[in-house]
Amino acid sequence: MKILKKYRLLFLLLLLPFLWKCATYYRRTLQFQEYVQSGNFDKADLWLENDSKDKEGKNKLLYLFNRGYVNFILGQPQKSNLYFQQADQLIEDQMKNPVNEALALLSNPMIKPYKPEDFEAVMLHYFTALNYISTSQLSDALVECRRVNIKLNKLNDSYSNKKNRYQRDAFAHLLMGLVYEASRDYNNAFIAYRNAYEIYRDDYSKQFGVSAPQQLRNDLLRTAYICGFFDEVRYYEKEFNTQYQHVLTTEPQLVFFWMNGFGPVKHEWSINFTVLPGQVGYVTFVNEEMGINLPFYIGDRPANERNGFSQLRFLRVAFPKYIERAPIYVSSTIDINGKTAQLQMAENINDIAFKTLHDRMMRELGNSLLRLAAKKALETAASSQNANLGTAVSIANALTEKADTRNWQTLPYSISYIKQPLREGENKITFTATGRRGERKNHELIIHALKGQIYFVPYHTIESFNPVQ
Repeated sequence: MKILKKYRLLFLLLLLPFLWKCATYYRRTLQFQEYVQSGNFDKADLWLENDSKDKEGKNKLLYLFNRGYVNFILGQPQKSNLYFQQADQLIEDQMKNPVNEALALLSNPMIKPYKPEDFEAVMLHYFTALNYISTSQLSDALVECRRVNIKLNKLNDSYSNKKNRYQRDAFAHLLMGLVYEASRDYNNAFIAYRNAYEIYRDDYSKQFGVSAPQQLRNDLLRTAYICGFFDEVRYYEKEFNTQYQHVLTTEPQLVFFWMNGFGPVKHEWSINFTVLPGQVGYVTFVNEEMGINLPFYIGDRPANERNGFSQLRFLRVAFPKYIERAPIYVSSTIDINGKTAQLQMAENINDIAFKTLHDRMMRELGNSLLRLAAKKALETAASSQNANLGTAVSIANALTEKADTRNWQTLPYSISYIKQPLREGENKITFTATGRRGERKNHELIIHALKGQIYFVPYHTIESFNPVQ
């Protein structure tokens, strides 16, 4: 018996390096995160360049996301898009060749190639669109905007039930409208603005707490008027409870995007279930706190598994959960030549992340429970035959019952925007972000504007609180 205990201890010690690999992705990449959050993007890029393990390993997609983001911030649009395009191709390959979900719990999910959350798979197109805009490739930017909702539709069509609440992206349509306007295609701009407004009204306001920005309402009315869609003008005047007054202008315009803070990070949590015998051939998994009651038929399983199921009383299922990183700043204004205006939120990525993960959990929980219960039943059956075999199976099950805590951690918490007139020639612009306690951060720039042009400027305030469980 002492010898047996000795070898068990040795076995566990040999497994410690493997267990270390199960640390959250956030903690493993903490040095990179510190470079990013301190604004040291050159060092962040160098850290990624030297990360040979993730460059071609299971975290390659996250590596490409981060390289794309860092080069976006560094003002390298072509280089940024090269990384995002590679990431997009990886995602397309995953969608064409999905991993067999029946194997999902046979190994620790952290050792498999990272599969992005649905919102991550489409948010890269926001960055690629802005990169194209910065190099005046407006038609390519429009393609990227369209791909957001095309991909969302494709992803949701693959779910037979419990589809995502995040099914359409309003901000992608809004951005498309702005790009069409920059191309002086007012008819398509109106259509894009109308689509954006309908999604804000029908989806975003209910699911993510984001209403249609006032700027979008103004642009919807204005483009309808320019196109001669006077019935639509009257409809939206009534919808918005306003009276539209058209002002003919050829003034240049500034579109300013404020990316605020960083989105959430993933940690592991677990759900405990009571396993109750049901009618003949069934077991039921119950969690009263969450109101979950899931019956499963096991009558067609081998006798040793059925016997193992009958001895189960409790079960723990590991699943990832998001931990919020609240942004330091909560509001912002922009001053252009002495005139100040307030920015409005257009995309709450933090809330989309939480809702998307919850929806995925609801889709996958049933199958995860059944597969884990089957493993536990095998463990019980193995123990009844041989104590050592049962111990080995128990350890293997403990190691594989891990949640995947990887995620794209350089996405912003939210995106706000505003569109304001400029004057021809030099414009002095001051963006001011304000925190909960009145702390402020200013960003100043000068734009030499030409008649009739639209200028797009993104800016990211990276200050966020650390995640707190």
